[in-house]
Amino acid sequence: MLEPLHDYVLLKKEKEEKMTTSGIVLTSIKEPSKLATVIKIGKEVISPEYTIGDKVLFKERDGIRMKSGDEEYIVVPDKDIIAVDK
Repeated sequence: MLEPLHDYVLLKKEKEEKMTTSGIVLTSIKEPSKLATVIKIGKEVISPEYTIGDKVLFKERDGIRMKSGDEEYIVVPDKDIIAVDK
């Protein structure tokens, strides 16, 4: 597993729902979710207001994406995490 360096945070992107619970396939094009789960926190992040396992809202503009299997991860600077889903 990647270890984020400096003030970066490793996030696991939330999967987009492609089917409703009743089995209807969703085909509309919408903006992808900006929610992700915190997986690891770099050692230079000082007093984060979130912990590992929290769902956070983040700005994607500077993020670096990667895929592992069917999971999508993104590494973002700590300053790009803008809210915590409590």
